[in-house]
Formats: sequence, structure tokens, C-alpha cells
Amino acid sequence: MPAYVIVEIDVHDPSLYEQYKALTPGSLAKYGARFIVRGGAADSLEGKPPAGRVVVLEFPDANAAKRWWSSPEYEAAKVLRHQAATTRLFVVEGT
Repeated sequence: MPAYVIVEIDVHDPSLYEQYKALTPGSLAKYGARFIVRGGAADSLEGKPPAGRVVVLEFPDANAAKRWWSSPEYEAAKVLRHQAATTRLFVVEGT
């Protein structure tokens, strides 16, 4: 069953965040992931709007998403993301 990593990103260091964006795509291939949404315009239909950027990644399953998140391929990018932005990141199983 596919799974989706959904990320809300409030960028506070745009220059450093650009470095993060350059590293992340290469970390995804091994885990069968692809970008579905990568920071397009977002409007709230109900509730509070997202704090900033919204990113959605599709993975073959939740285990692949969790392996990617804790992988050595993603580690350097994750460190940059933590320095450049405040994020909320979670995985949701799809159908």
C-alpha cells in the first residue's frame, strides 16, 4: 500500500534551505519515492493554513518512508533542514 510523507516547512534560512533542497532528491531513489507536491501555493479550506511550504512524497509503503527518513542517504540533508527550517513531518498510509 502506498504511503505519503507530508511535510509542513517554515523556512527561516532560505540560503541553507536551498542546500537542503539540492541534497534531498538524490536520497529518495533508493526508497522508491517521488515528489507529489513540492512547495506550490496552498490555500486553507478549513482550519489554520500551513506555516509555509508543503511537500508531499509518495513511497511504495510506510516502511520505505521510515527507512528513507532514518537513512544515511538522507542524514546530511536532514541536518540542513533542521538548521534552516522548522518542520512538521509525518507519514500517512494511502490506498
